[in-house]
Amino acid sequence: MAERTESEKKNITIFGSETEFDGTLEFKDRLVITGKFSGKIIAPTGDLEIAKNATCDVESIQASSIVVCGSVKGNMNASERVEICSGSMVESDIITARIRIANNVNFNGQVSMIEQEPDIDLFSVASSEFKQAMLVHSDVVK
Repeated sequence: MAERTESEKKNITIFGSETEFDGTLEFKDRLVITGKFSGKIIAPTGDLEIAKNATCDVESIQASSIVVCGSVKGNMNASERVEICSGSMVESDIITARIRIANNVNFNGQVSMIEQEPDIDLFSVASSEFKQAMLVHSDVVK
């Protein structure tokens, strides 16, 4: 039997199209919003998807990855990536390591790119290990 990838092992929560949520939301795995959300999302290790007909009016979103297929108004910060799909409407300042914006997107805001540092402490490893981590990191950043 094939081993499941890390993303397949995550729990998935779905806010249905009839769901309206107002407040602060924290999660660790994966969330799909298909309804309306307003407030703040805090999920530094989580993956967020905003479905096609969903609307989010947020103070801020912090997640590992964010995929927008619907409408978002508010700042987004994704440590891994942001993907904005065709037909989306986004009014946001975005901070992320990688971004993909499809054609036919209504986007208003600024994008700031961050460079992820290797998960290694410079002072606790041999120089050869650190050099290897930097080489791996430079391949990812390209």
